[in-house]
Amino acid sequence: MTDQTAARACGIDFGTSNSTVGWLRPGHDTLLQLEDGKITLPSVVFFNYEEDHSRFGRAALAEYIDGFEGRLMRSLKSLLGSSLIDSQTEVQGKALPFRHLLKLFIQELKLRAEGAAGREFEQVVLGRPVYFVDDNPQADKLAQDTLADIARQVGFKEISFQLEPIAAAFDYESNIQKEELVLIVDIGGGTSDFTLIRLSPERRSHAERRDDILATGGVHIGGTDFDRQLSLHGVMPLFGFKTRLRNNAEMPSSQYFNLATWHTINFAYTRKAWMDLQDVHRDAAEPEKLDRLFKLIQERAGHWLAMEVEAAKIALSDRDSHRLALDAIERGLHCDLSRADFETSISALLDRVGGTVGKLLADSGLKAQDVDTVFFTGGSSGVPALRDGIRALLPNARHVEGNLFGSIGSGLAIEAKKRYG
Repeated sequence: MTDQTAARACGIDFGTSNSTVGWLRPGHDTLLQLEDGKITLPSVVFFNYEEDHSRFGRAALAEYIDGFEGRLMRSLKSLLGSSLIDSQTEVQGKALPFRHLLKLFIQELKLRAEGAAGREFEQVVLGRPVYFVDDNPQADKLAQDTLADIARQVGFKEISFQLEPIAAAFDYESNIQKEELVLIVDIGGGTSDFTLIRLSPERRSHAERRDDILATGGVHIGGTDFDRQLSLHGVMPLFGFKTRLRNNAEMPSSQYFNLATWHTINFAYTRKAWMDLQDVHRDAAEPEKLDRLFKLIQERAGHWLAMEVEAAKIALSDRDSHRLALDAIERGLHCDLSRADFETSISALLDRVGGTVGKLLADSGLKAQDVDTVFFTGGSSGVPALRDGIRALLPNARHVEGNLFGSIGSGLAIEAKKRYG
């Protein structure tokens, strides 16, 4: 910071899995504490039917896990740019537009940030992925406009955006001692974003950084996609995925894809989905596996299973195997997952990520050996196979790990200070 006054504006990283708010002020941490002394607020809402209230973040997950009857909504950011944004869902017999759901969470994020800061915020720099929607500029613009409109509705008067990997670059730049050519690798819950940028202690004081940004790129692949592939390939076969009907046709897959995808899990609980399942059960070649699926749906345990799969993915970053216990569905039922099988299941996704990085280098006109540093951020950037793929593309670059959940929010706060004072 160039002066000793607190910034007027904050920076908000509204993430698929977790959200943060940054605010620059002398002598204090940049990231505000949003829940129980923690800088992250999981992007989750739980509508508790029994006690008729809404909960957010870890408290939402806790009430869901404790077994309260209600509706859990997660991966909210994935609604932006999707056809669901203009749809609605049912909460306690009432229609809830998805736009209003996003408003509830962003409003809560703002209120918690203001409570932690002890002041109101009217100016904000919002983070955004390089692409909300791949290969569709009109839909991408609509997604940003939707987020800006929601920000206005919750009380922000001046709103601007910064690409998330560029924000992460500014956070990294705040601590470097010499000029570096850096590839920012931001693997979040919903997107993989990249920026090739020149950073230095001298450049960080410049208000205009356009000439320092050599290339940006992104692809709509993130941690929730890794979760889905691990679930489909490793877990859902125990519930009948890829099994056969008596006529040798394959079991319909839509239910399994819904249950393996965070923002569509609740679709598996509709009356139509239940009736469709009952129809195929009569013709199932392995009905005992569908019985497990029935119990999973009857107990509305889809989010519980998704959280177990996510925990398994994280565990496989540190070890070669993980046993996922499924006693909640059937005594003694478990699934042994290996890192090798996980990496096979996401290989096509990793190829697309690698292709995006390769195109980024080609667009910049630079060679791999020109890159000094790879800076990793985003909660899903710790997948070993992903890092190995980046290392193969840039063998001479050193690897630096930032705050996987906080670099973007910190960088957005730096940008907010520059833009709004």
